[in-house]
Amino acid sequence: MAKKKEELDPETLELINWCIEVEGFLVKGGATQEEAQEHIEEQVEWFTDQFYEGLTPEEAAKEALA
Repeated sequence: MAKKKEELDPETLELINWCIEVEGFLVKGGATQEEAQEHIEEQVEWFTDQFYEGLTPEEAAKEALA
């Protein structure tokens, strides 16, 4: 029996895509892609807060690199 793939709600998808954009700005700021991914995973609550506070991915990356 095939397992049905879990559907993500639109807000969760938006957050995931936002984090992908943040990752790109972290890489532009000098991090490796692996470092950027690890940082986002380790600080996921902080990044989620930034998302809900309305920061752009670029603004969140600048804050993270500060």
